[in-house]
Amino acid sequence: MIEPAPESCPGQPKRVAIIGVTGSVGRQAVEVIERSPRLELAGAVALRDASGLAAVGARLGCDHLALVETAPNEQRIWADPAPEHFLDAVKPDIVLNAVVGVEHGLAWTLAAIDAGHDLALANKESLVAGGRVVSARLAASASRLLPVDSEHSTLHQLLEGHRPHAETLTITASGGPFRGRQWADLRDVTVEEALAHPTWAMGRKNTLDSATLVNKGLELIEASYMFDWPEDRIEVAVQPRSVIHAAITLRDGTQVANVSPPDMRRSISYALHHPECVNIGLPSRPLAELGTLELEPAPADFPGLALARAALRAQDHGGTAAFNAANEEAVAAFIAGRIRFTDITDVIARALDDLAATPIATIADVLAADSRARETARAMVSSVARSPSRS
Repeated sequence: MIEPAPESCPGQPKRVAIIGVTGSVGRQAVEVIERSPRLELAGAVALRDASGLAAVGARLGCDHLALVETAPNEQRIWADPAPEHFLDAVKPDIVLNAVVGVEHGLAWTLAAIDAGHDLALANKESLVAGGRVVSARLAASASRLLPVDSEHSTLHQLLEGHRPHAETLTITASGGPFRGRQWADLRDVTVEEALAHPTWAMGRKNTLDSATLVNKGLELIEASYMFDWPEDRIEVAVQPRSVIHAAITLRDGTQVANVSPPDMRRSISYALHHPECVNIGLPSRPLAELGTLELEPAPADFPGLALARAALRAQDHGGTAAFNAANEEAVAAFIAGRIRFTDITDVIARALDDLAATPIATIADVLAADSRARETARAMVSSVARSPSRS
């Protein structure tokens, strides 16, 4: 057990429920809780990793655990995994949604919002896909949305102090493993090459999204919904060492940025402790030791960002849900060796071309748009699937 940082601890610790506790963000959140006297793990959910879930429960003394997918012959030692039942039993102060994908992510996001729990959101897909419908549910709830991604965490911090004067938001990207290369030259890169991220340790899906820069498209969409900000006033810049996480430009031209070494535990801690700023013993460095803070324009030939902007412009007809769904299908197909790396954005573009004419008004409409985009994406994957003659 990691010793907590030496902080005074008035009152009761904040009760945290982690959804997706055995994933990359979930594991780092467990470490943040271990380091903090202000937090306690009140409940934990995993998709299917029973041994990992049990280990977390034993490690943090939490016995309210739920496994979403239980094998038929597995002993039923878990709590009810239905989101609303689980949260009602745990009664957390804050829910960290760290699952990957829209299927489970949206259900837990809505359950937390509808119950009025504060929501630390690492599952960007639920807000991207849910769009205005999720935003409307959030506006009608007592729930506060606190971002966990480092870029949105930074924007949240900067806007708390400067929102009335902010003109432009800037999200930074590392450039991923293919920084400096042309999109057309990446057609035959391997899964292993695409997973070789230079600065961040993330799960496979997020790492591949970084390689295509689709992750910046998802983050652009998320920022637009999260901060109610028009997409034409959100910029993307490349900062290869991931030291500048985001910035805002004020109306007088002043630019205010957040600078810190890349460490997801810092933004997780910000979300879980907010509005407090708590020292959990993460290493800090003098500003002069961070080195050169170079910045570059986002590459114009990577299609992911332009497609994300097109998806936002088509949000009334499910554009952002389609963008997310088609990307999930395409990434899975690439990992399986069925399509080439550059086919991923072609699949997304096809799904955006196939949006329904009916407007999006309910969660059922969101799920219908998601389903339609997946069908379109799968059909295109089948049409371009790699065969021995194409390999």
